[in-house]
Amino acid sequence: MSGKAGGMLDRLIGEFDRALRAVAGVHQSARPSPVSAVPDVKIDQVERRRAAALMRVNHVGEVCAQALYQGQSLATRNASIRQALARAATEEEDHLAWSRQRIAELGGRASLLNPMWYAGALAMGYAAGKCGDAVNLGFLAETERQVGQHLEGHLARLSPDDQRTRAVIEAMRRDEAKHAATAQRLGAAELPQPVKCGMRAAARVMTTTAYWV
Repeated sequence: MSGKAGGMLDRLIGEFDRALRAVAGVHQSARPSPVSAVPDVKIDQVERRRAAALMRVNHVGEVCAQALYQGQSLATRNASIRQALARAATEEEDHLAWSRQRIAELGGRASLLNPMWYAGALAMGYAAGKCGDAVNLGFLAETERQVGQHLEGHLARLSPDDQRTRAVIEAMRRDEAKHAATAQRLGAAELPQPVKCGMRAAARVMTTTAYWV
């Protein structure tokens, strides 16, 4: 096997391993969880169930983020973009671990449909990557902007007393903003409004379903 073919095989094996870990939920965070310095204040059962459902939605979002980055990375030949996607994916592995941990603390569970969410997001990411580097980066930037708005909405729905869940979401929101800024710096194109609306509609289907399933 040639060096090039061997390198491609190693990369595919690595990407397959990343997919399995994202769907199975076995990530370990590289950074300390934001809840580590926040005291656990008792909240009522209604608020706990709501917070667990919202964090399940956020966990699904992070599963999809891993798939999107993977699809975009596989489709581009631009090393700088690939490196930016890899850095973002690594940071968002922390989000996977943090959100899953918080779901467990709240007595909830991850979505039963994670394999389906992953497959759909992987296809979307690959399609975006094949549209060229500027569109690829534009898709990344718009995804991160919409995720940031979605997280702000969750903060508004959480109990003010649930500081542990709020700490996780705030940390995630800061990372999403940073990833959007990186995409803009690398030359992201502004996506057409119909594409943005389509992305919001797809996200609405995912978030509504994941809240319950």
